Amino acid sequence: MPLVRMTMQEGRTPQQKRRLADVVQDVMLEHFSAPPGDRYQILEELPVGSIIAEDTGLGIERSDGVTIIQILQQGRSQEQKQAIFAELARRLGEEGLVRPEDLIVSVAENGREDWSFGHGRAQFLTGEL
Repeated sequence: MPLVRMTMQEGRTPQQKRRLADVVQDVMLEHFSAPPGDRYQILEELPVGSIIAEDTGLGIERSDGVTIIQILQQGRSQEQKQAIFAELARRLGEEGLVRPEDLIVSVAENGREDWSFGHGRAQFLTGEL
């Protein structure tokens, strides 16, 4: 059950934002083994100039199209994480949605006890999920 936050600067059309979210979901299904119907995404737009993303000494030239994808998940391997980094850069770049140089992806982990999907219950712990 990944929770994905996509933060970008203003300027994309609603169709481009939806396609970006769909590509990210497809990658989650294929490489993170997320079950179908398990989609939790937040698309966040900020005014141009609101994201400062330096290159950490890597020589990466960023544009105003910089996009940060944060994935909160549980139990994925290093191989799975590396696969989503590569696949997101490839697919989003091929579709002209995010240049690979403008894509920053961060994966964080939490546990089953850290989720409530509604009604104030921890469904992973109660056996509902």
